[in-house]
Amino acid sequence: MMKKTVLRYGGYGTIVLVVLSALPFLFFSGGQDYDKMEVFGYLTMVLSMVFVFFGLRHYRDSVNGGVLGFGQGLKLGLLITLLPAIGFGLFDVIYTRVINPGWHAEYMAQYSAKLQPAERAAFEQQMALFSNPVFEFLLMAATVLIIGLIVTIISTLALMRKPRKELAV
Repeated sequence: MMKKTVLRYGGYGTIVLVVLSALPFLFFSGGQDYDKMEVFGYLTMVLSMVFVFFGLRHYRDSVNGGVLGFGQGLKLGLLITLLPAIGFGLFDVIYTRVINPGWHAEYMAQYSAKLQPAERAAFEQQMALFSNPVFEFLLMAATVLIIGLIVTIISTLALMRKPRKELAV
């Protein structure tokens, strides 16, 4: 039953994350404010992690007899988080490589215009790492995983319940 919970709630989180991440790109073409889009992206990641809480609560109440230990919650929450992390990493690579291959150049031009010359060189070095799609995938997935880990720990602590001990008569 843990597998079913992971697929269900991880799937919901993936759908929310990918759909909400795609919206700004679908409705705004050119002249995008990447600072605002970055904030929107992080908010979307956090919002998609609400399904970690719902998945843990469902597992505790409907599958595991009202019991959820810290280890169980951590394992389940991270497995749920893994699906949106993979989905977002794939979405990002597909968007920047297939749908809008000029995205990196647009982003670099807009962002580097705001930087001092000394900062610009460091930024260009960082952006060079993104020329590797595997690195890009791993970084985007890791970002979601880190947020998911934090949400998992908080949710597990909030939802933990130990089995009730029967009193001897």
